[in-house]
Amino acid sequence: MKVLKVPARTIAVFVLPCLLLYVCLVFIPILVSVYTGLLKWDGLSAATFIGLGNFKDMFLNDPVFWPSVKRTLLYAVASMVEIPLCLLMAILLNRYLRRGNTLVSIYFTPVILSVVIIGQLWKTVYNPTSMGGMLNGVLVSLGLESWTHNWLTEPQIAMYALYFVSLWQYFGYHLLIQYTGVQNIPDELYEAAKIDGADGFKADRYITLPLIVPIFKISIVLAFIGSLQAFDLVMVMTAGGPAHATDVISTHMYNSSFGSFKYGYGSAIATFLVAVCLVFTGFINMIFNRIDRKFN
Repeated sequence: MKVLKVPARTIAVFVLPCLLLYVCLVFIPILVSVYTGLLKWDGLSAATFIGLGNFKDMFLNDPVFWPSVKRTLLYAVASMVEIPLCLLMAILLNRYLRRGNTLVSIYFTPVILSVVIIGQLWKTVYNPTSMGGMLNGVLVSLGLESWTHNWLTEPQIAMYALYFVSLWQYFGYHLLIQYTGVQNIPDELYEAAKIDGADGFKADRYITLPLIVPIFKISIVLAFIGSLQAFDLVMVMTAGGPAHATDVISTHMYNSSFGSFKYGYGSAIATFLVAVCLVFTGFINMIFNRIDRKFN
């Protein structure tokens, strides 16, 4: 196979503009955030350099911080629950439905809707019975009055209600990724496996799963890292309430920066969030590299 040799200068002409844009939009704001996290600053008046003071307060003296970290990690773990289900559904759709694309497109619809619309829609669904909430109305009509709740105002339940909405919203997104991956596996492999006596889920064990690993990894990374940065849905539906029961790291950062006018402290939380995302991205990559080596 002939390899096209492109001069380094030509590569630089095409790559450098994107690289500079990426550095300006990603790395410089991160560095600014790290520096701002070392300041005692309300965002308006003069700032005072306090070193690691904000980080010390965050780790030791903030009663909201660690619970918000726990909720964020649970949010991220919960977001991955649906991915194996999406893979199973993708395999079944590809195998038994001729027009699986239509069904996948229907499931994808919530992804293209604005988060504000989805949040307002589900707030209406979760409303109390007295306000015409559909979920409570259905439970009452089924004779399950004891199951009704004020879903978004009871601290023990509100976060689970948000988990469910997030899973519902992104189910079609991960289904589309898995379905595309399954469709791209050549049929010849399954036909050869069938001749050798491997069919159905046995063929999936030895063909589909090993070949779908890179796609599965993309889905896991997008779900986990995206959930660590969860913000918009939580702000629209609960704004972190009631009594911080649904506060995640990003909403705590926002409320600290713009609600309490502790911009430096909010930047320290943002720095922590970036570090967590980097650590987990590296951890997930390490796990999937081991899986890749095992299958290879």
